[in-house]
This record gives sequence, structure tokens and C-alpha cells, in this order.
Amino acid sequence: MRISAKAAKASTAAAKTAKRSSFFARFALFAVFALAACRQDMHDQPKYIPLRESAFFGDARSARPVVEGTVARGHLNDDELAYTGKTNGQDATMFPAPVTAETMSRGRERFNIYCSPCHGRTGQGDGMVVLRGYRRPPSFLQDRLIGAPVGHFFDVITNGFGAMPDYAAQIRPQDRWAIIAYVRALQLSGHATLADVPSSERDRIR
Repeated sequence: MRISAKAAKASTAAAKTAKRSSFFARFALFAVFALAACRQDMHDQPKYIPLRESAFFGDARSARPVVEGTVARGHLNDDELAYTGKTNGQDATMFPAPVTAETMSRGRERFNIYCSPCHGRTGQGDGMVVLRGYRRPPSFLQDRLIGAPVGHFFDVITNGFGAMPDYAAQIRPQDRWAIIAYVRALQLSGHATLADVPSSERDRIR
């Protein structure tokens, strides 16, 4: 039996339509099963966000206090001299470690970054912010500070003093000691004479 070309084309189009409909039906059925199987474990996680109330603990706090005596790794800080600048509760008169050329170099670098804006490069209290109106700090070359124990400087850097804020967050303890060593060098150089300079070094400063 023969059919016209027009009828054949219509039949082919109908077959393609049916095939597409079947595909979308199968896809929709798959999506239904997939969504039905999807769980909210990643969304509803069994955890507490900060400050959320807890029904488990008697004080209703989900954020638990640390166990008494807990120390963060690397923060034992059990050396009183190195971490407080004190010995038996008093300002220390000694450094916790030998002062080397590396110590002095590090101290000069840290001093110029954190201290010189107020104290000046030579420690005389004439830093740039002072020249622009900030309160002038005392000179490190005055007798009172020359005679002050090194622990005093450590305490001031750690806790601040007067108009000076503390630098505990900016300067780690080892660098505080390096700065103090450099301050001692500034104090010595501020009152030194040519006779105090080793003969081998005198030609460099003439």
C-alpha cells in the first residue's frame, strides 16, 4: 500500500514527537526519585554555631569553657624573665639570652619600625609624629632611663606607659628584648667619646 510523501513526513514527525515525550517522561521520573532520595544532612548539620543555646548542658551554653590549666600549643611561656621582664616579681636587670650582633641588628630594625616614629632614630624623643604635634616622650639619654633596669623597658613595651600604648600584639617577646638591647646601645653611644671607640673602628666615624 502506498502512502503519499506528505503522510510519510507527518508519520515521521509524530514518531519523533513521541520519542521526545518519552525521553522527558523518563527524565522527569528520574528527577522525582532523585529528589526524593536527597537528604538535608549537609544543610542541617548536627553542630552549634557560636553563641547558640544548648539543651544538653546545664548552663545552656554551647561554647564550653576550657579545662582549667589549659595552655595553647606554643604558648606555655613559663620563663618569667623572658616573657615578663621580671625576676621574683621585680624588674629584671639582666637579659634572658646573650646579646649578639644578630640581636642588635634585629633590635635596630624593630626599633626603627615601631619606636622611632615617636622616640626618633637616636632615642631623643624627636620622632616624626612628635614633630607633627604628638606628645614628646622622654629621651632615652636622660639619667633616669639610663639607670632603669632592662625589665622596666620590657614592661613598658608590653603594657604601655602614659601616652604610650602597649605593643604586646605587635612586638613578640624576643623582639622586645632585641629592641631593649638596641636602646642600651643608643644610650651608650649618646654619651660616648672617641676614646670609647675601638681604635680599629675610629677611622669609620671620623
